[in-house]
Amino acid sequence: MKARYRYRFYPTDQQRQSLAQLFGCIRVVWNDALNLCKSSEKLPNYNHLSGLLTASKKTQERSWLNNVSCVPLQQSRRHLSVAYKNFFNSRKGKRKGIKVGTPKFKKKTNSQSAEFTKSGFSIKGCQVYLAKVGDVSPISPVGITSEPSSVTVIKDCANRYFLSFVVEINPASPLPKNQSVGIDLGLKTFASLSDGTQVKSPDYSKPDRKIRKLQRKLARQPHDSRRRNKTRIRIARQYNKIADTRADFLHKLSTKIVRENQTVVLEDLNVSGMVKNRRLARAISGQGWYQFRVLCEAKCDKFGRDFRVISRWEPTSQVCSECDFRWGKLDLSVREFVCINCGTHHDRDGNAAKNIEKVGMGYCHDSKRTQRESKTTTVASPNEASRITALLGR
Repeated sequence: MKARYRYRFYPTDQQRQSLAQLFGCIRVVWNDALNLCKSSEKLPNYNHLSGLLTASKKTQERSWLNNVSCVPLQQSRRHLSVAYKNFFNSRKGKRKGIKVGTPKFKKKTNSQSAEFTKSGFSIKGCQVYLAKVGDVSPISPVGITSEPSSVTVIKDCANRYFLSFVVEINPASPLPKNQSVGIDLGLKTFASLSDGTQVKSPDYSKPDRKIRKLQRKLARQPHDSRRRNKTRIRIARQYNKIADTRADFLHKLSTKIVRENQTVVLEDLNVSGMVKNRRLARAISGQGWYQFRVLCEAKCDKFGRDFRVISRWEPTSQVCSECDFRWGKLDLSVREFVCINCGTHHDRDGNAAKNIEKVGMGYCHDSKRTQRESKTTTVASPNEASRITALLGR
């Protein structure tokens, strides 16, 4: 399996200028090829685009393309062909996930990237040599066990530089533990585990307030001004602060869960449908539920664990995890309740996590028996204690 390692580095002034020239050439090559694809009746293939790049270098208007390495320029044409392939596969239903749109033109204000294959870079100790850029030194030693197949130089919107390596790794052998865990994801509590552990997400309110304030300032500044560009970079830094905090939290949590359990069970959430709720869209988008699922699945493959996902239609919040009694739908404001059949006190998220683990391990709720004993009713309000909730000791 393949893994990606990313290291930050600080280029010198000369290297910064060379990288800016490289990113500009990549944007020109991409935009020229995309303009040709949009204007042509038949979509040109990669070989045709590669031949046009070689011919354009010989012209006087594009002779400055020879000042940078040819490897990232050819890779940009290859990426364009892959982007169109993904677009057509998505339209035909061959590609999973949401529909992919057509490729777009590259802008100078967006994040920039340049990919070097094996012929365009080399690793010398703690330094990485890039063709026609020079030796760059990451802030941490490059701890790569195998030879990387490619390296990508990334410049984000906040003017930070990264080196991203793609290497081939061998998955670890599974541990003898037979422990499983069910995870219920939420807003106030990010994750509720079936063993009773509750994990809260970091607080992003402070940088979020700064972003709103800076965005109002950005709206009042004239376009193409230096002050507007400085404000844009400040906004990007606040966004990066939120993204880095969330990524650090999700990586640590997913690693801890995968290391301690042999089987990890999650619920399939319709996040794209949930964000249509305008009251909760901002809170749901900032949690990173899908990113957490991707990290858990990738680390389960890496460490030899079993990753399972149950259907989103399982009534995990409507069934008692102790006696399998089904009481019906609960209002979202009901966070704790007592089962009216066995009298067990439940936390809403903890009960759902236990049911997720049961269904994921092969246990299914007997819906016919629960329907005979108690039919599913309409949504109950919190004050209807006679139907859903009951106080302890009564």
